[in-house]
Amino acid sequence: MNTALLVLDDEPGRAEELCLLLRFLEEPQVVHAEFSNWQAHVEDNSDLRCIFLGSHGDSAQPPVDILYAIRALTPRIPIILIEKADEPLRLPATVEANCGGHLAHPFRHAPLSQILARSQASAQRNGRFGATPARRNIELFRSLTGHSTAILRVRELIQRASPSESTVMLLGESGTGKEVVARNIHYFSNRTQGPFVPVNCGAIPDNLLESELFGHEKGAFTGAISTRRGRFELARGGTLFLDEIGDMPLNMQVKLLRVLQERVFERVGSDRSLEADVRIVAATHRNLEEMIKTGDFREDLYYRLNVFPIEIPSLRERIEDLPKLVEELIERMAHEQGGVRIALTAAAVRSLSHYHWPGNVRELANLMERLAILKPNGQIDTGDLPVKFRAHAPLEPISVASVMAEVEDTTTIPTTRATASEPATLPPEGLDLREHIADLESSLIHSALEKADGVVAHAASLLKMRRTTLVEKMRKYNIRRGDDDLSD
Repeated sequence: MNTALLVLDDEPGRAEELCLLLRFLEEPQVVHAEFSNWQAHVEDNSDLRCIFLGSHGDSAQPPVDILYAIRALTPRIPIILIEKADEPLRLPATVEANCGGHLAHPFRHAPLSQILARSQASAQRNGRFGATPARRNIELFRSLTGHSTAILRVRELIQRASPSESTVMLLGESGTGKEVVARNIHYFSNRTQGPFVPVNCGAIPDNLLESELFGHEKGAFTGAISTRRGRFELARGGTLFLDEIGDMPLNMQVKLLRVLQERVFERVGSDRSLEADVRIVAATHRNLEEMIKTGDFREDLYYRLNVFPIEIPSLRERIEDLPKLVEELIERMAHEQGGVRIALTAAAVRSLSHYHWPGNVRELANLMERLAILKPNGQIDTGDLPVKFRAHAPLEPISVASVMAEVEDTTTIPTTRATASEPATLPPEGLDLREHIADLESSLIHSALEKADGVVAHAASLLKMRRTTLVEKMRKYNIRRGDDDLSD
């Protein structure tokens, strides 16, 4: 994947902050590079959309010679100059003419969003990066593919919840696509131009979660060497997605409840209140009502969060969507991996449809990626699937030829019966058809029982009949397997 947004700045803290903000604004192809290595990211890069130039060495200004060299290679790519808010750059008119604008530090969301929008519009006008919006849409709407009643209901709830400012609670197993639903709610909301900021409450240590959410002032605690903005500030004007809210410790639940009630918060080490201008979307795979009973989750916070609940169905609850999901995931990989495209046979899809999918859509996506690596641009059959997926495959229909071959190996059957390739012939003296069919049925039951090591249930599965039906036929032909109990 090539670089789309390039940051060249000798102030690592500022560059890291800008890269973080760009990724929060859903820009995955962001790279911070040294000035000495700029050519590796600019030359022959058809995905490059914008370059941010900061200070070089001891100078607060970017190197003019590199700026001109970049402009010569990329005459249509916007070059944005990073400057301090209290010390704006004063550059010659000839230099300014080669730039697309200035970005002041500390960075603010609105100017940065406008720069990204202009760079995207410029790229599209120039006929470049046509795949970028499509790739983002594929990422945005994956796992919502399908026509099952369950997923149609989720889509309807997304449309109803998006225009409001109400807090949304997403419930469902891990891997069902709760973050995808949250991104869709943001996409269709009035805050779509603002940032979407996700935070996994279960992945951050308890002692760092408060600083992560609310930020901290310099010197607020050991290691706080500079002021840092938290996720609530970074999400200003947009949506804050609190994933795995059920894993949040109780002391943080109290502080989050206050923010939801009063819409203000303070950085750690500060007494200055900041406005919480965010829309909250929370998610969990836990049963919060049971956690309330055990004292692990606050009841008042639960009711603050559970204003508009949306239950995300597991993949096994909408297994009829699996073929469409497979197609959509294959298309997504084709976009991301330069045209690599696999195809699954109908038998392989049937096998996947009988799997129970504990990891849900995430597990399916990982499987598709694995198959694309193993057999790029190839056809995937049941035998190409990992063993655990084949284990749940339905048994293939038994051909006449294979059945006859198995029976011949274990018992003698009149040679006048039909084979797979030739029609049955009637002997000159005739035969008792009912007795002949009974002999054939009895022989097949013996063969199935031997193949199943005497396990009646397995033999019934081989013969494509219910166990109770097989038991009745075994009684009829007086067939017993050791001490098997046929009384039920």
